Amino acid sequence: MKHLLGFIAFILIAQGIGGIVHYFFDSFALWTTVHRIGFLNGYEMFACVVLLVLGTTAAMAASKASE
Repeated sequence: MKHLLGFIAFILIAQGIGGIVHYFFDSFALWTTVHRIGFLNGYEMFACVVLLVLGTTAAMAASKASE
């Protein structure tokens, strides 16, 4: 369970950071997914921050799973 949560945390954090970089610098277009989801138009930054927070929460849950 710890490894699965760690992997999910990594994916969420990577998508959040990549989306923020894509929003400001228009790069990382190949592997970020937030800008491709149609109903998030205009809310990309908010969605990326939410992904970052969820990834951090999953990483903390993964660290607690080992105790």
